Amino acid sequence: MNSILTQPINTILQKPWLSHVLFWTLLLCFYTLAMIDGYGSLYKSFSRNAILLAPQMLAAYYSIYVLNPYVLYRRRYVLFTVLFLIGTYVFSVMARVLVVYVVEELYREPTFRKEPLWEIATDIKRLYKEFFYRVYLPVFLVISIKLIKERFEEKSRRELLEKEKVTAELNFMKAQIHPHFLFNTLNNLYVLTLQKSDKASETVLKLSEMLDYMLYKCNEATVSVLEEIQLIQNYIDLERLRYGDRLELVFKQTIDNLQAQVAPLILVSLIENAFKHGVSGVIDVPKIDISISIKNEQLSFYINNTKPLNEQKDATNFKNGIGLINTKNQLRLIYPDKHSIEVIETENYFEVKLQINLNTR
Repeated sequence: MNSILTQPINTILQKPWLSHVLFWTLLLCFYTLAMIDGYGSLYKSFSRNAILLAPQMLAAYYSIYVLNPYVLYRRRYVLFTVLFLIGTYVFSVMARVLVVYVVEELYREPTFRKEPLWEIATDIKRLYKEFFYRVYLPVFLVISIKLIKERFEEKSRRELLEKEKVTAELNFMKAQIHPHFLFNTLNNLYVLTLQKSDKASETVLKLSEMLDYMLYKCNEATVSVLEEIQLIQNYIDLERLRYGDRLELVFKQTIDNLQAQVAPLILVSLIENAFKHGVSGVIDVPKIDISISIKNEQLSFYINNTKPLNEQKDATNFKNGIGLINTKNQLRLIYPDKHSIEVIETENYFEVKLQINLNTR
């Protein structure tokens, strides 16, 4: 049923004039059927209501396309009140004139009395008692529909702008992360090359896999946990090639669904920070403990790294720039109200605990 209605609804939404024609047609049908008993026949009810469409439509479009946008929305309230009252009078007179000089000519006997225009124009009580509500009930309905439509459009525009803003911010953050990883990995490769290590070719292969992932797959909003872990494993392997036996690292995984979807590059930046600030300093046996678990779409990430005795300069600006703040901003944009992050720093270690609800429903 939904698929049957989708096409005509889309057609109406894409062609505003069609929605106007449909509205006034339905209104005429409703009034005609509702007033058959009052006017005595379908013909009389239809002809009277069809003629009254003219002042109704003029009053409606005068209100929504002239009075509201150019007077009311500009907060010229006194002028709006004056012009609104003038409009109600003019369109009520028009309705009464059309009824007397057009509608009644169609089905009343020729001997009936026609009120002169002056009498119609000056009989204020009758105008507002009999014709104001007939003209302005549809007008108020049109205005209400127009206001609701404008609110929805404004909401859609805000949501679109917010979505575009979030996308732009995320792309900017990823643009910061990519060269950061590339620089560090190339530095590792340079060291291995100087050492004429056989591990240099393995480094190139893993670097190629990482670049392929970051340049192409990370353009998606989410990736599978399997792909993200592969990136993390490649990065860890590259660092292990560099530091060798001097590094003590534990990487635990407890995952019930490797196809669960997660935003790319969030976890890797935290791991990169652990190596940069916990391994490259002057520590005899640097230690890094990493744990990733996913159960029922709840991701738990834990990382703990030892710190050097002497405080290092934050050359990568992780703590104040593209690192921790970047990660927190991505979490805020991608997982609002669906994550928690705790950072603990002591004299001896740096620790991060992250919880993410991967359920997007």
